[in-house]
Amino acid sequence: MQQKEEAAVAPTPVSQEVIGQIKALGFGTDDVRAVDGGFVVEGDMLLTKQMLASAPGYGTLRVGGEEQYRTTNLVTAGTGRVLTVSLSSQFPAAYSSAIDVAISRYNAANLTLQMTRVADDSPSDLPVKWSADLGPGVLGQSGGFPSNGNPAPGFTLVPNVINSTNANYIGTIMAHEMGHCIGMRHTDYYNRQYSCGGRKSNEGASTVGAILIPGTPSVAEPNSWMLACVGNGVDRPFTANDLTALQYIY
Repeated sequence: MQQKEEAAVAPTPVSQEVIGQIKALGFGTDDVRAVDGGFVVEGDMLLTKQMLASAPGYGTLRVGGEEQYRTTNLVTAGTGRVLTVSLSSQFPAAYSSAIDVAISRYNAANLTLQMTRVADDSPSDLPVKWSADLGPGVLGQSGGFPSNGNPAPGFTLVPNVINSTNANYIGTIMAHEMGHCIGMRHTDYYNRQYSCGGRKSNEGASTVGAILIPGTPSVAEPNSWMLACVGNGVDRPFTANDLTALQYIY
């Protein structure tokens, strides 16, 4: 997730082959950044080299306007699965309250997928890692998307950029990155200008990587927790449409 109205970052020079792979998976190529383990796209999503080389099926995909979207792969939940969440002890005290806020929002949504917090710094399904910098205006970054039925391996936050002690605001950022880890795309995937400002960023009619979730609206969703950018201090609990999206896939 990024701060709203942040100045655009110059694209990281990458090969045309990689640009083509990113575009084929349905992700924007305006602000690609090369990092350890792969490439960051759309501000806060890590695409590993393994993901770039993958070829998900084409049969059930549809691209629309501003609806909630998920990725091709999801977490295998069955009749109930509990994901463990741990927090780095490097975070300020407010983050301890914030992770409880984020977890409680998912657990209150009546999903087959549940979350539980474990001791700080302990191994977990979704470790929350501390960083001093992920790039200008970047609040957090997911560790990727689900693979082989498992969630992405947690996410990273930057307290110096978040610059807040408001547990609900920080919890919103955490819930957003958790959303990527379990397979959610940005709600404004089709036009990030909607939440981020700046020039219109239309990723085009890709055939993979952004699957419309049935039952979600065909108009813009102004308060979704999965919008690409968030204003400073803004709290975004799950909207009715967010819950529809989550309950459909889990």
